[in-house]
Amino acid sequence: MKVVLLFEKILKQFVSENTRTILICSGKGGVGKTTLTANLGIALANSGASTAVLDADFGLRNLDLLLGLENRIIYTAQDVLDKKCRLEQALVRHKKEPKLALLPAGDPRMLDWMKPEDMKEISELLSEKFDFVLVDCPAGVEDGFKNALAACKEAIVVTNPELSAVRDADRVIGILNTSDIDPIQLVINRVRPNMMASQEMLSIEDVQGILSLPLLGIVLEDEQVIISTNRGEPLTLTDGKSPAKKCYLNISQRLKGKDVPIIDPKNEGKSLKDRFIRLMQTKVF
Repeated sequence: MKVVLLFEKILKQFVSENTRTILICSGKGGVGKTTLTANLGIALANSGASTAVLDADFGLRNLDLLLGLENRIIYTAQDVLDKKCRLEQALVRHKKEPKLALLPAGDPRMLDWMKPEDMKEISELLSEKFDFVLVDCPAGVEDGFKNALAACKEAIVVTNPELSAVRDADRVIGILNTSDIDPIQLVINRVRPNMMASQEMLSIEDVQGILSLPLLGIVLEDEQVIISTNRGEPLTLTDGKSPAKKCYLNISQRLKGKDVPIIDPKNEGKSLKDRFIRLMQTKVF
């Protein structure tokens, strides 16, 4: 009996060490961090990797809405910590993508007593069951960020190509560099090729030069993101084609180690086919 228990303990430790727990963070709010978490979670699960998404924003939770799971929540991370339920009872499995599970955020009052050790405990429980654990971190560098940081081994910093967003991201990166986080990668969201071409928006090179992080990917500006968000159906779950969906899928493949070229905004949308698609998508009143 003791040998069996010892074997199970060793096996759990091995599985936990091979799970990738990734902090998805930003300095500024509203840059698309939660949207990236939802779409990346679906994409990873669809590729065969068991994936958990943890909503660590206890103050303003939205991940359940983006995944269309808000009406199926019974227990939360708070209930798991309080031993009111088992982890499996709190996990909300996605109906259309069973390899994806959401662990919802708890009551906002958790912010008053939650500590980094609590988030680490939740992360370790998830690591025993999943290949990837994506932690949707609250914006800023306050206690919520520090709690989420303690639960992760890697980080993806999300920013928009705007000076205010980049400056806030730089502050977050400074904290990540002093923590035991590796690798730290960059996703540039809401990229508008036309504005970059006219120098009305920071270029990809500008953002990389300021932040000095390896680029995991870019996400092109796409109205379909707003539509899918309002429907509670991530783009990576739909059959339709959109520039942002392609970007999300590419990021998920790079995260799994595949060599997928990053889209060059300078060449995006210039072909006759791209122009025709934009014309067909234009609403005429």
